[in-house]
Amino acid sequence: MTIVETLERMTANSVTSDVQILVVDDEPDLRTLYELTLVRDGFSIFTASCLAEAFAHVNERRFDVVITDMRLPDGLGVELIRHLKAQQRKERCVVITAYGSAENAVESLKAGAFDYLTKPVDLKQFRGVIASAVQDARTRSSTGSLAASKSGSDAQEALARLVGESVAMRLVKERIIKVARSMAPILVTGESGTGKEMVASAIHANSHRTGGAWVAVNCSAIPENLLETEFFGAKKGAYTGSHQDRDGFFQAARGGTLFLDEIGDLPLAMQSKLLRAIQERCIRPIGSPQEEAVDVRIISATHKDLAAEVQAGRFRQDLYYRLNVIQIHIPPLRERREDLPALCAALLSRIASESDIAVPALPAAVLEQLALDPLFGNVRELENLLHRAVALREEDELQFEPSASQPLAQQGVATSDAEVTALEGKPSALPSDLQAYLDGAERTILIQALRETGFNRTAAATRLGLSLRQMRYRIARLHIDAQNYGGKFDESD
Repeated sequence: MTIVETLERMTANSVTSDVQILVVDDEPDLRTLYELTLVRDGFSIFTASCLAEAFAHVNERRFDVVITDMRLPDGLGVELIRHLKAQQRKERCVVITAYGSAENAVESLKAGAFDYLTKPVDLKQFRGVIASAVQDARTRSSTGSLAASKSGSDAQEALARLVGESVAMRLVKERIIKVARSMAPILVTGESGTGKEMVASAIHANSHRTGGAWVAVNCSAIPENLLETEFFGAKKGAYTGSHQDRDGFFQAARGGTLFLDEIGDLPLAMQSKLLRAIQERCIRPIGSPQEEAVDVRIISATHKDLAAEVQAGRFRQDLYYRLNVIQIHIPPLRERREDLPALCAALLSRIASESDIAVPALPAAVLEQLALDPLFGNVRELENLLHRAVALREEDELQFEPSASQPLAQQGVATSDAEVTALEGKPSALPSDLQAYLDGAERTILIQALRETGFNRTAAATRLGLSLRQMRYRIARLHIDAQNYGGKFDESD
């Protein structure tokens, strides 16, 4: 059920009659349009033409939702938002900004706005955003706290899956709860294998969109020539073989959350199209003459330093600022070693359940070995190590094989006898087939990187300074089969 359908059902049941909304706009025609639209939905509406009148209203009574234009005769609408936030008021604020004023939208979201709309306002989208704000305001006021409203629900389960009680992980969980109910875009950062998708999923589960769709997309896994179709959909007849309309990720996530993993791997051309979709809340399917309004919450993630990517010209600065309204950084496992016992217990329990065996005990000696392991692949590498330990166990005793103790960049990997000779300063014969020689050296380095990361291609690519797409290409070109080297590629990447 969409938010607007929920609103119509609420109206039919007379649930909205006690919802109070304040509309602040200096243009009488727009003020009247918003008022008539919301009155039709059964809301009680109060209006103000300037900041002074708005402050008078909020000092006199409490509202469920406050809708304010950004630019008013006596100041900015963001001042009203900051005032409500400073007083710890519960009103959900929606800001209306001029077309193309991305900076104002970002500023209002950072100040605490629930959502924003751009002029000219699409009334269907307007009703959806306000319905969402009302729904969230009512949920919060009826429960008093997020934890109470979600006790025993998917929200608590999603947070529980983020194993660890270290200071760093407690801060991550607190931030998830704090920002989940806003519509502000969130950028989740962290090394490969730290659990960025789990954090994004927890944000969705703790938001007012938890009943909506959850669509997770790995941006680096989509061929470049299919990106636009996959994201925005296509109309019947748009290309050869297109016999019916096809929804893209944005349509599939309507009313819910769209998670864009490895956003840093998107080509520049696609970045500009994504920016417009996020900024204007509209998309144009391939072959369509007109745009469609979309209602999605955007969460993105990357293992890259996007600020550095912007400086290098590989990532658009305007898209970076649009995505990075709120950032949640997940620390690497080596910076929260105190979480190892709980993580091992949770992972062993899951592995045992999948293998239909009793949960094996984890000896203290094994835990000490794990604590000394660098675990550059983070939780994903830890899971691979435990899988291997369970598979190789003798009776009930886990057989632990530690991973490499140093990253490739620090090891000065020698890939062949010829290279070793060269490194030692001894004379070496020139190879008779340079390409075969280079392919062999590259294959050796790739295999070592894959072994040290538990055959996780994303982690191996990060270690070697490659994108996942580049890593996949090299593996295919060199015909590297993980099974030939005693491993198995991680299906999650």
